[in-house]
Amino acid sequence: MSVATPTADSSILQVSPQEERKVIFASSLGTVFEWYDFYLYATLAPFFAALFFPKGNDTAALLSAFATYAAGFLVRPFGALVFGRLGDLVGRKYTFMVTIIVMGASTVLVGCLPTYASIGVLAPILLVSLRLLQGLALGGEYGGAATYVAEHAPERRRGYATSRMQTTATLGFFLSLLVIGLCRAKMSEDVFKAWGWRVPFLVSLVLLVFSVYMRLKLNESPVFQAMKSQGKRSKAPLRESFIHYPNNKYVLLALFGATAGQGVVWYTGQFYALFFLTITLKLGYLAAYALVGAALLAGTPFFVFFGGLSDRIGRLKIILAGCLIAALTYFPLFKGLTHAINPALEDFQNSHPVSVAATDCHFHVFVLPGTKFTDCDKAKDFLTKSGLSFTSQPAEAGQTVTTRIGNTTLNGWKEDDYKAALKTEGYPAAPDPARTNYLLAFFILWIMVIYVTMVYGPIAAFLVELFPTRIRYTSMSFPYHIGNGWFGGMLPLLATAMVARAGNIYYGLWYPVIVAILTVIIGALFLRETKDRSILE
Repeated sequence: MSVATPTADSSILQVSPQEERKVIFASSLGTVFEWYDFYLYATLAPFFAALFFPKGNDTAALLSAFATYAAGFLVRPFGALVFGRLGDLVGRKYTFMVTIIVMGASTVLVGCLPTYASIGVLAPILLVSLRLLQGLALGGEYGGAATYVAEHAPERRRGYATSRMQTTATLGFFLSLLVIGLCRAKMSEDVFKAWGWRVPFLVSLVLLVFSVYMRLKLNESPVFQAMKSQGKRSKAPLRESFIHYPNNKYVLLALFGATAGQGVVWYTGQFYALFFLTITLKLGYLAAYALVGAALLAGTPFFVFFGGLSDRIGRLKIILAGCLIAALTYFPLFKGLTHAINPALEDFQNSHPVSVAATDCHFHVFVLPGTKFTDCDKAKDFLTKSGLSFTSQPAEAGQTVTTRIGNTTLNGWKEDDYKAALKTEGYPAAPDPARTNYLLAFFILWIMVIYVTMVYGPIAAFLVELFPTRIRYTSMSFPYHIGNGWFGGMLPLLATAMVARAGNIYYGLWYPVIVAILTVIIGALFLRETKDRSILE
């Protein structure tokens, strides 16, 4: 991977501005749609907990919903292997045409699924199956779109060109919030629970048809066409990517020195922040969607800003700076969200220490019909979904669980007693609109979106430049989807589980902080800048 110098081969990238714009628009449009599909489930994950999983423990059901959400991310690297290999052997255009059809069909079918109340345990099985298909398709989509755009872009504008495509993830998230928000605003809660939740998924059919139509009008990547005509295609892209040195080294370094940190910063700033607002701080769904959506819109231009900046000063330093700043500031930012959204909850927690004394507590991730919950499980579930931190104490003699909330002591488990105790102690069941500082909350969310734009804006160009043309689709897709699918996609599940286990509403932030810091260390020590490398090899 040598530094690029002007050669006759540079004529391969002499794409007209009109063609470049068409490529970016068509690739981005399809990718917006794919992210919209994928984020629909993410946004509705807390809602799906009640639709597709057994009742009895709300926190455990929520963890099951997050686990199902995470399942789609876990298979993304396998989609990267399958579709990445096809993309390097057959071509970029036709491969990511297949991915968008699979993704769209899976999403539409989610809108047709019967719920747990209708068919029992088969409901979550079908849901997981469709999530796996979505994950496989998305595993092939991003690498194809990023490679396709980069291979059409001028040498000195790859960061700028690919960063325009990078806005699609945030725009897809925003579109999902908009559609869900409109449905919830126009429907009663009962109607939305009965059938209204299906509408956003069924809308995908219209988006799918339009996206496929736009992509059919595209030509194959000129870089791939030139490589194919010269007979330089790889015969075994998987073996070359993951067994041959130094490509296998760069795959690992791209994962641990760039995409892992980028993944956790992205999902913390978008998904985990949204769940924190609605689940922990008890902010209403519409208000939370509006705040996060406004922050996303205000931050989206910075994807292009940092992508363009990376053409001048380099990709790696911007990505690592975003990871480092995020790791250093997440704890104060999330505490700031609590202060801005629900200061009464903050005051209550400071003046009413909470403890749980028991020994028979269990850790539930997946809820099955036969799952049994102890009194300790039920007490901790109640406190966790109330957004309260608590300390765990040894069991007291003769009691299954003893919970202290301020001056109130509760022995055993009776939900009505716990509700009455919170009411007596002055627990704020919802934020007080008169005390909520929406401007401060928006600013904090916008700051976290800026971190997302720093790490995500330059990442596509960085990965494209890191690997040679003949194995680029495969090599860049795999570390990207491990970093985003495993490290990032597992964040809501792991962070929520860490909070429930530790009894601290901020404890889950240790996961993205540690991963981001490790990425900064590995990336700074072992990776080098790529902006001046040729992608014609």
